[in-house]
Amino acid sequence: MEARASARHVRVPPRKARLVADLVRGKTVEDAVDILKFTPKVAAVYIGKVVVAAMHNLAEELDHPIEPNEIGIKKIFIDEGRTMYRIHPRAQGRAYRIRKRSSHITVVVEDMAKEEKKKK
Repeated sequence: MEARASARHVRVPPRKARLVADLVRGKTVEDAVDILKFTPKVAAVYIGKVVVAAMHNLAEELDHPIEPNEIGIKKIFIDEGRTMYRIHPRAQGRAYRIRKRSSHITVVVEDMAKEEKKKK
């Protein structure tokens, strides 16, 4: 069984958020939360919240308690969100464009204990 959670329009550029997502892809939720707790990137906070939300969504679907070390991150992907455009004044009346990018963070988790039983 799998569950998903997502956060949309997070004010972190996708290029920077993907660096953090690569750290936790394929890990258990327990390991991922520990890694994200000590990662000094702003995206780690948002990705950590989405991972925990996906874990709670899975526990809610299963209707029984489950340990975080039994849940694995099946997929984690960062899509590009809306870009806000701002103006930065320059010399001689010119204006340069500033792009403030955002991300859509999606995490899919699965119950690894059930997946191992299916393989046997």
